[in-house]
Amino acid sequence: MINQYPLWKYVLILAVLLAGLLYALPNLYGEDPAVQVSTLRGAELDSALVDSMQLALREGGVSPKGVEPGQEQVLFRFRDSEEQLRAVELLRPVLGERLVMALNLAPATPDWLQRFNARPMYLGLDLRGGVHFLLEVDMDAALAQAVERYGTEVRTLLRENRVRYLGVQTSSDTVRIRFRDAEELGQARDLIEREFGQLVLEEVEGAELELRGTIGEQEALEIRRFALQQNITTLRNRVNELGVAEPVIQQQGDSRIVVQLPGVQDTVAAKNILGATATLEYRAVDFRGSVEDAVAGRVPVGSRLYQDRNGQPVLLRQQVIVTGDQIVNARSGLDQQGGGPMVSVTLDSRGAKRMLDFTQDNVGNPMAVVFIENRTVTREVDGERVTSTRKVEEVISVATIRGVFGRNFQTTGLDSPREAHELALLLRAGALAAPIDIVEERTVGPSMGKENIDQGFKSVIIGFALVLLYMAFYYKVFGLVANLALALNLVIIVAVLSMLQATLTLPGIAGIVLTVGMAVDANVLIFERIREELRNGNSPQAAIHAGYEKAFSTIADANITTLIAAVVLFSFGTGPIKGFAVTLSIGIITSMFTAIMGTRAVINLIYGGRRVTRLSV
Repeated sequence: MINQYPLWKYVLILAVLLAGLLYALPNLYGEDPAVQVSTLRGAELDSALVDSMQLALREGGVSPKGVEPGQEQVLFRFRDSEEQLRAVELLRPVLGERLVMALNLAPATPDWLQRFNARPMYLGLDLRGGVHFLLEVDMDAALAQAVERYGTEVRTLLRENRVRYLGVQTSSDTVRIRFRDAEELGQARDLIEREFGQLVLEEVEGAELELRGTIGEQEALEIRRFALQQNITTLRNRVNELGVAEPVIQQQGDSRIVVQLPGVQDTVAAKNILGATATLEYRAVDFRGSVEDAVAGRVPVGSRLYQDRNGQPVLLRQQVIVTGDQIVNARSGLDQQGGGPMVSVTLDSRGAKRMLDFTQDNVGNPMAVVFIENRTVTREVDGERVTSTRKVEEVISVATIRGVFGRNFQTTGLDSPREAHELALLLRAGALAAPIDIVEERTVGPSMGKENIDQGFKSVIIGFALVLLYMAFYYKVFGLVANLALALNLVIIVAVLSMLQATLTLPGIAGIVLTVGMAVDANVLIFERIREELRNGNSPQAAIHAGYEKAFSTIADANITTLIAAVVLFSFGTGPIKGFAVTLSIGIITSMFTAIMGTRAVINLIYGGRRVTRLSV
């Protein structure tokens, strides 16, 4: 029968409507100002410590809206930002060095919605607030690290080729190698020129013969460029894997990086994420030297004194076997022999060769793993918060080399599976190629974001209301049906954005406003076609059928061309342009569904399957 849908189409539309309402609903509940206290590197959060934090809050007259304890973190929810900031001041004296506190906005989604994995959409920096950093990459340090690396490789090259030398020293831009006679210097020069053509060599005569190598201008340029790009990649991987939603990380100029982290209120917590430089060094243990003498201040030449996690001294050789930047992959798991947490490490070809060479010569000798981390410490000094960075180096494992290995091996001695997971994460993300300094720091407050949200919401409501009034006045019953479809379209757009966990920005809101107009445009084409069919003398039922059938190709052409433009914007645009393209693309697809299939279903329910003499269009 004409103008009737089969049952499955009505069921499909109803299912889409219910799913849209379900997954759009979390956005109505908003967010709570919260303080999250987490452990560093996987330590468990003691229940007694949680009790002491709650006691400190009660004594300070702050009553949390909710407390959500976990094994490694506890989340305190508050009613407003004033309570949140007051709680920070009360909790800070209670926390030790292995706890980190961060301010954030926790979604207030009810438990019954969370069981359906329904979550609110992310909001961009312009809506939610957050932090903006401008970072400067220390290019001098990048060159100094490259010189240090060349110095280590030159030592290895000369030893492997049995060329005698008195010593190898490095400065900020020069590698200096001292020799006894000219013949050894000549042999070394030939080897270094063949292996390291990037070094510009110069012979210096004095009390001792000296060969100096400096990095050429082109090589220095490449080192700077590599340092910047690796830092961008490292920061992007690190922030993504640590769970900051939709960050913006991009290059600015020759040595600067812009980082925007939406939703992060505490700049200290953001700095902890950006400045985390956790990595590993594999070093040989100086088992011939005396640890007692080293503790007393008499450290053997070529060695250095470290401490393990229990504070016990460990004497290691200064020469590094493998560093974190030679690690290409790292996965956490459990050691099959001991059952403890471990990180399975894969080295690049250069690191694999060095590890293979070392283990071939040192089977039966101990090797240590040094964990290195730049830790941010905040303390009260004369009533003011002072933040400083402290480099922590500790031995996490000392094991005897039982056999020869190179590319793949395991690191054990970690405290917990959580720590193994975080260490593998940071190793996968990579080490920063050069230190970074924060030259500009800006916090976008949630109040400013709230104003933007209100203005964006008003623009959608005003545009939506004007369209509703026009359609209802001009197209009567058909206009009301189009309005119903338009409301459903907005609900589905919000639901899809929430399900995809996409980020909504001000340009994204502009895309939604544009979609409102485009969704109505499809209905206008259909309704005008129906009116034309009625003027040509067709029956109401035939006019409805012809209107939808004949207008479809025009609607499809218009929407497909706009969708192609949106895809191009997403492919070549950055930041806000991508946000506009995402909401526009989603809106085009959903409006095709609601404007054609949705309105047709309602019109069929009103007019289909019965004799109709007049249409209210």
